[in-house]
Amino acid sequence: MKNIVIAAFLLTLSNGAAVEPKLKYPPTKVDNVEETLHGIPFVDPYRWLEDGSSSDTKAWVESQNQFTQSVLGKVPGRDKIRERLGQLLDLGSLSTPSPVKGKLFFSKREGNQNQPILYVREAGKDRVLIDPNEFAKDGTVALDWSYPSKDGKLLAYGFSQDGSEHSTLHLREVATGKDLPDTIARTRACSIAWLPDSTGFYYTRYPTPGTVEKGQETYNRHVFFHKIGDDPAKDAKVFGEGRGPQEWPNLSISPDGRWLAVVASEGWAKSEIHVRDNHAKEPKFVPLVEKVSALFSIVLRPDRWYVRTNHEAPRYRLFEVDPANMGRDRWKEILPQTDDVLDGVAPVGDLLIADYMHKATSRLKIFDRNGKLREELKFPTLCTLAGLGAEWDGDEIYFGLQSFTMAPTIYHFDLKTAKQTEWGRVKTDLDPSAYAVEQVTYKSKDGTPVTMFLTSKKGVIRDGKTPTLLYGYGGFNISLTPTFSTTRFVFLERGGVLAVANLRGGGEYGEDWHQAGMLERKQNVFDDFIAAAEWLTASGWTKREKLAIEGGSNGGLLVGAVMTQRPDLMGAVVCQVPVADMLRYHLFTVGRFWIPEYGSSEDPRLFPVLYRYSPLHNVKDGAAYPATLILTADTDDRVAPGMAKKFAARLQAAQAGGAPILIRVETRAGHGAGKPISKQIEEQADTYRFLFKALGEES
Repeated sequence: MKNIVIAAFLLTLSNGAAVEPKLKYPPTKVDNVEETLHGIPFVDPYRWLEDGSSSDTKAWVESQNQFTQSVLGKVPGRDKIRERLGQLLDLGSLSTPSPVKGKLFFSKREGNQNQPILYVREAGKDRVLIDPNEFAKDGTVALDWSYPSKDGKLLAYGFSQDGSEHSTLHLREVATGKDLPDTIARTRACSIAWLPDSTGFYYTRYPTPGTVEKGQETYNRHVFFHKIGDDPAKDAKVFGEGRGPQEWPNLSISPDGRWLAVVASEGWAKSEIHVRDNHAKEPKFVPLVEKVSALFSIVLRPDRWYVRTNHEAPRYRLFEVDPANMGRDRWKEILPQTDDVLDGVAPVGDLLIADYMHKATSRLKIFDRNGKLREELKFPTLCTLAGLGAEWDGDEIYFGLQSFTMAPTIYHFDLKTAKQTEWGRVKTDLDPSAYAVEQVTYKSKDGTPVTMFLTSKKGVIRDGKTPTLLYGYGGFNISLTPTFSTTRFVFLERGGVLAVANLRGGGEYGEDWHQAGMLERKQNVFDDFIAAAEWLTASGWTKREKLAIEGGSNGGLLVGAVMTQRPDLMGAVVCQVPVADMLRYHLFTVGRFWIPEYGSSEDPRLFPVLYRYSPLHNVKDGAAYPATLILTADTDDRVAPGMAKKFAARLQAAQAGGAPILIRVETRAGHGAGKPISKQIEEQADTYRFLFKALGEES
């Protein structure tokens, strides 16, 4: 029977048509939960799969994984793909260094190391500061974040295990490499502001389970102060009490330690700034800006502050604020809004280093304190700024660049001499000149122009037969810009085209672009992606049978919605860690943080919007869906894996065509961050083997 199943799989994948016999999937129990929301009844037949700890769910996962491997694992060519992935991932990684009082802190991964290693460079010599690979041979312990103190003597850092993002904070002496006894749990995505003398720091953490209502321990991120050597359990809470549980505070402190700022965000379109004078007799927070529907960020200097905002400027502008006269009417505009998006600003000495985004690519400009342009740095190609390292009172900067075909390269720029030199790069034998990168513009359903990057080998012929992988995200103000992904070359080297679309909902063209893909306007994102697929076929790059779509997380929602709306559009789908159940997503993990972006089914105005596009609820019995591979991980504590499991079960039950619906559930791995290279190789090997067969490519 197994051989018949695999033979059917090979036949249906290789020609893109629905061919009998259909695959016989592992049995999935149906337990219809009936529910009515806002007068609309519906059933949830696989709700039991939300409980990842139940024996039934574990058995289902095991049977599905075995089935997927029985199909993918025996397809010829997988070993060759795995070998090439190993070679490509051996290229490693390199981060932009952060200079601190004569030291440089940076991370690097080489060869077959599972996790990047944190180094410190001092007097021209590199020394290992933290090697996560020593903590787990299989690479399942990851360094999540790190913050050197202002004098470079101490380092606060966070570790997590098995793909979880629930970090534990540790402190390490930079000179000795020894850890202090201070440890603080529940410091996920921690924000830290060190005092200038390194005697303590402000930080964010989550409540202890049992001290809040069940389910609220993943919210209520508050700000505390820790003095080195004290019991963390007695750390004083300094900000957050009585505020909204979904608020997300981040910290900034002036170099002299006087001014502490909390940027409290609500979703990805609104933030407030509250500041405190630590030198006051009775320090207390006062609002610098509040109750304004816009984004604000701040950099504190002892004598002046810089505020970047999209308030009345969707592509952002920069203000200088005098701490002695901080009223909104006293703010001085330094960098007005332009046609490009002002992505970030770093004040260095009396200069402003401004990162702009022009048509989804980076520009780096240097202004004087009054906003007069001094210089625009030269970039070698269409690329992305990947990190900027500088000290507030320094005279140099470090910045990283990468593109679709250029490996991460770090540059040093001397602000006194205007001399730019290469500091380091990821060494690779890949030849960028063998590939072509272009940016095209197409029109969406409503006529909105949308840009898209295309990467392929030079000389690819537009004969409508080229395997094409269309990738998108479209949400949370996140921009898809040219980035270097070694694993993509498995596809490119075989003559494939990589298409990356800049959909509405992202931040590529400012806040108007972001808001055009939020809430009740979310369908615009799907329409943009559908239009990209239609353009790729109409322009002669590919055809339906040769087109695959891919997305993860919010991008998993994207491809899930598009495949249920237009299953005729593509030959294959790779749906990674998807937000697939839009009626219940907010009930799990950190889902309530996303309500400002998506809305909630509890809202009678937005319930019908969510119901109309929710991937799980728009699967139709008897439809012929394209070959689909759904990827998730049992320890994903960002997007609940139960949504992917329910979506896979529903698609398998509804599928009328012969194309396979497969799910791959990783163990001891999470949403993606910190995943060891060994697990990446296995997952990517399965993914590319699936894609090549689904698109009818030879092994």
